[in-house]
Amino acid sequence: MFDTVFAHSIVKRAVEAGLVRIEAVDLRPFTLDKHNRVDDTPFGGGPGMVMKAEPLFRAAEFLTGQAENKPRILLTSAQGKPFDQDTADRLAQEKHLVIFCGHYKGVDQRFIDQWVEEEISVGDYVLSGGEIPAMMIVDAVVRLQPGAISDIDSAMTDSFRNGLLEGPVYTRPEEFRGLKVPEILISGHHAKIAEWRRQQALEITRVRRPDLLEKQDDKEI
Repeated sequence: MFDTVFAHSIVKRAVEAGLVRIEAVDLRPFTLDKHNRVDDTPFGGGPGMVMKAEPLFRAAEFLTGQAENKPRILLTSAQGKPFDQDTADRLAQEKHLVIFCGHYKGVDQRFIDQWVEEEISVGDYVLSGGEIPAMMIVDAVVRLQPGAISDIDSAMTDSFRNGLLEGPVYTRPEEFRGLKVPEILISGHHAKIAEWRRQQALEITRVRRPDLLEKQDDKEI
């Protein structure tokens, strides 16, 4: 799963350029039983399976023991803090991240208590496993590394960068099937264009994500 996704686009180029190194690690070699089981039934009864502490502890010990820099250990979890741009910015400053992918009904709490520094959720829904959320986190962090994107200003004007959604964008031709680009964008008046874009961003945020506006005060907006 990981090799396929990371073999494309910005992440691929960042790896090939030596800007980042990404390694997918299988938990099964860290088990001790002959069946290489990473899960078992929950104490106290109930449905579902729980990821065992043993392979998780052993994997964490192995990975941190090999690391040149102390890694920050994350866990993808439906119980985690929602992943957002501020979190991506912060994690992009770390030298080494280790992301454990939650699975099944959950992860033995002892591993979380002893090793996990952050639990991260990518939304208020449940997926089959934490692999896709981990890929999302990696993509969001890698694109912020210096040199990963040829024009870093592009990333600095993305949605959420200033607490707002990005407004509409257009490119050539100026007219397509009778549909014209807003005149302001071809006026050459940069200050007016900037103000138009800001107003468009405010309006689209107000309509689609009013919760984002509630997080800011009037001065910030």
